[in-house]
Amino acid sequence: MHTNEAVTAILTDITGSDEVRENVDIDLFDEGLLDSLGAVQLLVELEGQLGIQFPVSEFDRTEWATPAKIMAKVAALETL
Repeated sequence: MHTNEAVTAILTDITGSDEVRENVDIDLFDEGLLDSLGAVQLLVELEGQLGIQFPVSEFDRTEWATPAKIMAKVAALETL
């Protein structure tokens, strides 16, 4: 599975909404699709499914606010 597809699948599971597939620029926090617990679940799933490690202490909500930003962040972390 392609990384962006995996991120989308994880977000769909966590948010319970297909809207993350339809609009990659939707603000997950402002729309109430993701909260702090969901953000932690997201990081855990990214680590488990994609091997991406990112300390929760360094999590900046603005950098992870949309599916597109999350995909970009994951892509950047994969290259490290």
